[in-house]
Amino acid sequence: MKLVLGLGVTGFSIARFLTQKNVTFKVADSRQQPEFLSEFLSEFPEVEVLTGDWQSLLLEEVDEIFISPGVAQNESIVIWAREKNIEITSDIELFSRYAQAPIIGITGSNGKSTVTQLLGEMAQTSGKKTEIGGNIGKPALECLGDDVELYVLELSSYQLDYTKKLNLLTGVVLNITPDHLDRYESFEHYTASKLSLYQHCQNLVINIDEPLIPRKASAIHFGMDMPKCDQDFGTVTCHGSCYFLKGDDVLLGVDEMQLIGEHNVANILAALTLGDQIGLDMSVMTSCIKTFKGLEHRLEWVAHKQGIEFYNDSKATNALSSVTALKALINKHENIVLIAGGAAKDESYADLFELIDRDVFGVVLIGESAAEFDKGIRNAQTIQAQDMTEAVNLAKGMVNNGVVLLSPGCARFDNFEHRGDVFKQAVLAV
Repeated sequence: MKLVLGLGVTGFSIARFLTQKNVTFKVADSRQQPEFLSEFLSEFPEVEVLTGDWQSLLLEEVDEIFISPGVAQNESIVIWAREKNIEITSDIELFSRYAQAPIIGITGSNGKSTVTQLLGEMAQTSGKKTEIGGNIGKPALECLGDDVELYVLELSSYQLDYTKKLNLLTGVVLNITPDHLDRYESFEHYTASKLSLYQHCQNLVINIDEPLIPRKASAIHFGMDMPKCDQDFGTVTCHGSCYFLKGDDVLLGVDEMQLIGEHNVANILAALTLGDQIGLDMSVMTSCIKTFKGLEHRLEWVAHKQGIEFYNDSKATNALSSVTALKALINKHENIVLIAGGAAKDESYADLFELIDRDVFGVVLIGESAAEFDKGIRNAQTIQAQDMTEAVNLAKGMVNNGVVLLSPGCARFDNFEHRGDVFKQAVLAV
C-alpha cells in the first residue's frame, strides 16, 4: 500500500498518476478541510482519505510514501516513517523514474521561475517539444508524455529534500539567500538543500557571483563580469552600453531585453548558459530574450494611470526579492511608493528598511507585519491599510508622478497569485 501525504496540487497530481498506473494508495492530510478535498472525493470516490492530526496508524501496511513538498521534515508523520524505514519519495523522483527525455533542473532562492520559463520558451521556439513545470505551472507528473523531447523543471528546496534519485542532464543553483528558515534547522541546512541539486546533474552550470556555490573545474560558468574562457557567459560594458557575451563573442545588448534590473541580467545569463549546454541555437535564444516580458506577479508592469506607473511584484515573498525589485526601479524612476507587508518570514529585513529609508518616498503597509515594519522604517513616510484596495488608493495619493510598487517581502495566508490579482484589479479600478 502506498500513502500520499498532502492533498494540495502536488498530492492531487500524484494521486492521478498512481491511479493511471493501477497502484493502490490512500491519502492523508493534517488539515481537517484541505482545499481540494471535495474535488478529490468526487474524482476518486474509492480512495480512502484521512484528515486531521497525523496518527501513527496511518503507516500500517504502508511500504512507500509519496510526499507533498508542503509537509516539513520535522513533522511527526515523517519522523515515524523514517523510524520504520519506510521509503519517502517526492513527486520529482517519481517523475524521474518515468521521464524518457532529458531533464533540466533549476533552483535558487530567487529568479528560478523566470529562468525556467525563459529557457522553456527558448527550447519551444527552437522546435523542441518542451514541457515546463515542477514548482511552476504544472506539477512534474502532469508534464510526462511519450512525445516530449525536453523537460525544464523549477525545483524548490522542499522538493529536493525528498528526492534521492534524479537524472538531470544539466542544472543550476542560481543563488542562495536566507529563506524558508522556519523549515530548516539553520541557513547551512537550507544551503545544503539547494546545493543537493548538483548531485543529480551530469553537467553543472555555476553562477560565479554566488559565493556559497563551490567552484567546479568541469562546470560551465556565468557571471556579471567578462567571461574567462570561450565556453562561459558574462557581460561587458563598452562606451556606456552593456552587452551579453559568450567568451569574446557579443550576443546582444542588455538594453535589448524587455526585462528590467540587474537581477534579470543574471537570470538571462543563466538561461543562455543552460540553453547552450543543451544545444539550442544562439540566434533563437537571443530573439526570445528580446521579446520575453517576464512572469505575471514578478515585477510585472500593470498600467500607467494619472502620471503613475504601477508594478505588481507579488511574488516577492522575502526581503531580498523586494530589495531587488526596488533597486531595478530606483535606477529608472523617482518618487517610488512601496506597498509591503503580509506574514513576515524569519529573516532580517534590515537591508530592505535601509534601502527604503534612503531611496523610497513612502510605504503603505499591509497585513500582520505592518506594525513591525512601521517600527523598522525610520525616514520614509509610512501609512497602514486594511486591505489591498485601500492600499492602492493610499499609495496613489502619496505621489503625483512616480511609481507604485507592490513588493510585499512577505508571504500571504493564501497565495501570491491571489494577492497580485487583487492588486491589479484595484489598480485598474483607479
